[in-house]
Amino acid sequence: MCGVKAHYLGHVVFYVKDLEKSLTFYRDLLGFEQVGEFSRPFTAVALSAGRTHHEVLLIQVGDAPVPPKGHRIGLYHIGIKVGDSLDELRSVRDELIEAGINISGLSDHTVSQSLYLEDPDGNEVELYVDDPNVDWKNDPSLVMSPIKQLNL
Repeated sequence: MCGVKAHYLGHVVFYVKDLEKSLTFYRDLLGFEQVGEFSRPFTAVALSAGRTHHEVLLIQVGDAPVPPKGHRIGLYHIGIKVGDSLDELRSVRDELIEAGINISGLSDHTVSQSLYLEDPDGNEVELYVDDPNVDWKNDPSLVMSPIKQLNL
């Protein structure tokens, strides 16, 4: 086996139909900062939450084929930490509702609490807070706890 040791997931790259709509979602709604852009050989924008040089890269592809929904091979969703408490998650929920964003689900994962929505291209995005009272580092099995409905 290889001796590579991952430090953390650095970034996610999305092919998007309409770059401006995706920027409205990731930059203006979710609060990522636009840190770079280029237009050759294709149009792309890099966004960061400040942890690294970029966590999200958006590449405009226009009317490329859209993958099917449901169970399939490929990306299921990305998770973005949005705070450290349920109060912060409630505030995020309220802001999304005020912005007219559909929240498709709310889940209690024991180690974290999450809400789910879709970006303009239909990619699922999980916004979550970790539960500070759950010590998953000393009991990693908690990460695979049964998912419960979250009541915010």
